[in-house]
Amino acid sequence: MLTFLALASVVLLGIVPEQTQAIVIYTGWERHALLGSDVRVSCFFFSWRWTSEDVTFSWTYRPDGSRDSISIFHYTGGMAYVDNMSPFRDRVEFVGNPGRRDGSILIKNLDYADNGTFTCDAKNPPDIVGRPSSVRLLVFEKVPIQAGVITGAIIGVVLGLLVLIVVIYYLMRFLVARRVFSLSVSKHGKKKKEGSQQRQWHPPPSSSPLLLLLSLPR
Repeated sequence: MLTFLALASVVLLGIVPEQTQAIVIYTGWERHALLGSDVRVSCFFFSWRWTSEDVTFSWTYRPDGSRDSISIFHYTGGMAYVDNMSPFRDRVEFVGNPGRRDGSILIKNLDYADNGTFTCDAKNPPDIVGRPSSVRLLVFEKVPIQAGVITGAIIGVVLGLLVLIVVIYYLMRFLVARRVFSLSVSKHGKKKKEGSQQRQWHPPPSSSPLLLLLSLPR
């Protein structure tokens, strides 16, 4: 029994460090931007550890139609470094906050040639095992309507129709109830009037003054 517990402890101690060293990196899936504008390309990470002073962010770029990626930006030791050989050497700026696990960059003065895929990799020692995340940038002269906007508009129209149907339903119920109430009041009023007419006294058909006097109500 003691041998089994010892072996289990070794296995658990061997598994836990591997789990705590994992780091999850995520960016947006796709960004649309206007020609000549600036765009923020976001990168964040999740780590089981506190944010280290040695946290690093690395950005690479692969142009559309190319298989090769080039290094464009690196952050380490509290300093930002721009690759002098990249097409963004004068147009990239670090706008992230390492303390908040944010390694975002800003690409300025966009051009059609900037269309491509940006990949972010982050390390938070001792959490260094993670998969880089990528986001694709598309530059347009006029940003097209995104699918999310269309979906939101459709959902809005459907909700509006549902609200209209509910309002019409309750309005019809109110009108029907009002009509039934009016008919009920009219019917009871008619019965009451007929009952009062039936309770009126009518003299018996007789020409005898004596019988008429005797038939008077007392």
